[in-house]
Amino acid sequence: MAEPNLDNLLPPEMRAFAEQGVQNAQKAFEQFMTATQRAVSAFEGQATSAQSNVRGLHHKVLDFSQRNIAAGFDFAQQLLHAKDGEEVVRLHSEFVKAQVQALTEQAQELTQQAASASKPRGHA
Repeated sequence: MAEPNLDNLLPPEMRAFAEQGVQNAQKAFEQFMTATQRAVSAFEGQATSAQSNVRGLHHKVLDFSQRNIAAGFDFAQQLLHAKDGEEVVRLHSEFVKAQVQALTEQAQELTQQAASASKPRGHA
């Protein structure tokens, strides 16, 4: 007695339906894998972008710190050469006014850069 095989057990319509299902599943899986690879690449790109933005923010903070420290040293030098108390008061007033303005501008710039850094690429 011959052993039954799938060719004999499944009608041709069922076999065609099963083959089509397998092909559709394979195609869906391939599309899923392609989409996953794109998502991973996009995530890596955003992570790289975010790291770059954070580095830029760090450089900006260091730059501002150096400027502020240099301004403090300049102020100290000016104080050393002040002729009287009135000049010390004037120099101090000018220094405080300039530093408040500089710190305000620096805070605004850092806020803007931090906001830009937190946005994913391709978004407004």
